[in-house]
Amino acid sequence: MASPNMPFIKNLASSDSKIRKSALTSLQTFLSAKHIATTLSPIDILKLWKGLFYAMWMCDRAIPQQTLCQELADLIYILPRESVVPWLRGFWATMSREWTSIDVLRMEKFLLLVRRVVGASFRWMKGAQDGREDVTAATKTTKKGGKGKKDSGTEKTAWDAKRVDQILDMLAEWAFALDEDVKEDSESEESEAENDEDEHKPQHESLRKEKQQPQKEKDPLHLLAKKIPAGLKIHVLDIWVDEAEKVGMLDFENDEEALKIAQRIIEQIEELEKRTVSPAIRVRSKDSLSDERLPGNGKKEPEEKEDEGWGGFDN
Repeated sequence: MASPNMPFIKNLASSDSKIRKSALTSLQTFLSAKHIATTLSPIDILKLWKGLFYAMWMCDRAIPQQTLCQELADLIYILPRESVVPWLRGFWATMSREWTSIDVLRMEKFLLLVRRVVGASFRWMKGAQDGREDVTAATKTTKKGGKGKKDSGTEKTAWDAKRVDQILDMLAEWAFALDEDVKEDSESEESEAENDEDEHKPQHESLRKEKQQPQKEKDPLHLLAKKIPAGLKIHVLDIWVDEAEKVGMLDFENDEEALKIAQRIIEQIEELEKRTVSPAIRVRSKDSLSDERLPGNGKKEPEEKEDEGWGGFDN
């Protein structure tokens, strides 16, 4: 299927704020059309995110930057459900590719963008639409009862199990990826080795082998980000607890499902701490896991020093 026409991409990087705003409105309309959004290829998504990256790059002043960050994060609520995960994968691939090119003066607004996208992703796990919980779409019922208490019926929780799996898998794939070194494309290495062998074989054998083993299409999102920058990982480690708290993921007393989700994220970070080759990531992982808001990390009471009495004047 041919790629859809997206003439507004160039305008997203315009130096004129009015043109950029108009282009973003066109993009929102474009993505809201389900028959278009569901047919976007990974390359189309990467093109769109590159345009949005430069829209953020060109945006000046704090208030417009904050507004744009929220608007870009909220694009997932415009998309049909099946298009959200490919869209977010395009975001992480783009940020991984461009992260080291962001200068110090512009870094703060991109840090905010990552925070907003992480927060929007967590809200989406609760079946959120337009940033609000959609109880009818993602409500689960669990029986409630106990000794000495009458069964009160059902307890509603808004976590959508499939969305939770998708977002947590994405965190493991990108923000908390375990492989620190350059990702090698094993398939390309094998194909190169096989091609070298084929050069020394008769031509009819090489042709027969090509017919028997058709080439697999490679996912451009995986080929794009050869390495997840340490700075990007560290930032997500710093902010995920804050964003989880905002969506009620840390309300363990009233939401058992939230505890399970938080524990799954904690396990990812524990694995990252064990296997990372970066000292900075190891330290930040440990700091993240020791946050007092997480299960098992109660707030430590300050130790009171015993009054030893007056010891006289210091000489």
